[in-house]
Amino acid sequence: MAPGAGGPGGRTQIFLASTLYGAATLVAALDAGCFDAADRRLLLVSNNAAIPEITPPLDEAPGFAALRPRFDDVLSWNEAIHPLHPGGWSPRADDVPIWERHLRMLWDLGEDRIELVVESIQVEPALAVAACFTGAPITVYADGLMSYGPTRNKIGALVDTRIDRLLHLDLVPGLRPLLLSEHGVPSEVVPTEVFTKVLAEVADASETAARETLSGVPTGGALLLGQYLSALGLISAAEEEELHLSMVRGAAALGHKEIVFKPHPTAPAHWTEPLAAEAKRLGATLTVLDTPVLAEVVYQKAEPALVVGCFSTALITASALYGIPVARTGTGLLLDRLTPYQNSNRVPVTIVHDALPELSDAKAVRAWRPPSPEYVAGELTPLLHTVGFCMQAQAYPHLRDEASDWLAHRLTDRTWVYFKRRRLTSLGLPGAVPGRLAFVPRNRTVRRVARRARALKKATLG
Repeated sequence: MAPGAGGPGGRTQIFLASTLYGAATLVAALDAGCFDAADRRLLLVSNNAAIPEITPPLDEAPGFAALRPRFDDVLSWNEAIHPLHPGGWSPRADDVPIWERHLRMLWDLGEDRIELVVESIQVEPALAVAACFTGAPITVYADGLMSYGPTRNKIGALVDTRIDRLLHLDLVPGLRPLLLSEHGVPSEVVPTEVFTKVLAEVADASETAARETLSGVPTGGALLLGQYLSALGLISAAEEEELHLSMVRGAAALGHKEIVFKPHPTAPAHWTEPLAAEAKRLGATLTVLDTPVLAEVVYQKAEPALVVGCFSTALITASALYGIPVARTGTGLLLDRLTPYQNSNRVPVTIVHDALPELSDAKAVRAWRPPSPEYVAGELTPLLHTVGFCMQAQAYPHLRDEASDWLAHRLTDRTWVYFKRRRLTSLGLPGAVPGRLAFVPRNRTVRRVARRARALKKATLG
């Protein structure tokens, strides 16, 4: 009897993915032998876009054909829970048995033993899928820089006790993930050489789309990565436009005459017009790459001489996987704006800010080299442990002494950018507001006087 046809003892692995990059990570893990044999392997696709109906899912993306043969079938989470949205729905506890029965029938799982492989376990849809299969062991995979940061939400005993391991890419060699470590979950690296091989397959499978997309893209130019940060509420639209303009100016200042801008797929099309005008003013040519191919495909097909971005994971893959020079911009602004302090983007921004050169510093950009093992062990790891503790102190109490020592000896004008005095005060750490002044932020009279003073100053200057 075929697995999933009602016969006992079958073993089915369900792999949840929401991005092509994530699916490529899963395929690399499969190719590397990170999973035991199974009777069936199913790819469960979740389209988490704000309006999924007008945004193509990952299995319709250029290059997916290279990944498809590793799975016995491709399923849609959106269709399974329609009309509910994957990003905001999870089954009620009383409804879990009904949902598991429904999904087993819908996907022809029968009485198979289920194993789950999911991304972003702290939030839906991963939490929802995990909830529907209450007895299934869970492997979590991380394809980006957030794996190096703390677990942002409390997962719950019905899920965290079922997590067996964390699979992650070795984006910063020598740096170990903090994610899920508080639960004793071991981490395992997906081999870089296997992942780059899979990305090469995706690039080859994207050849038709890539040829059409990249036909007008110059080789050896500067590639600018857009992230649409204003849509996340991190900065304003005007600030994001200025951020992109600074990328153009910085690339031109470094001597690049051919500049390629890869906007975020959901960013407004009109954003590119000021960039083209600025490039022209500076004697450069701007080409817009508006087809949703992976940045790694562009790296292989267009061979950029420089990649510029804010804190995109693609910045790190350009350097770590392809040896392309990289530069950052806007990370200082982001570190100041991220709220609350526990915002999960803080660790990716911190890594990029500390490890990569600032675009406006031409000398640093030209001299930059990939992070050395000594830097990762002696500088970056202690910094991230300190930031991670400040973000989620209750989950990582064992890091308090290390964080206190770091702050006591290494908190300088250069490193203050990673911390907030109010956060340090609330945790009783070095760098906190002096005790005799601690009453000031909480004193209503002082705040009222300060507001009036600011209003008077503004009226006077205006």
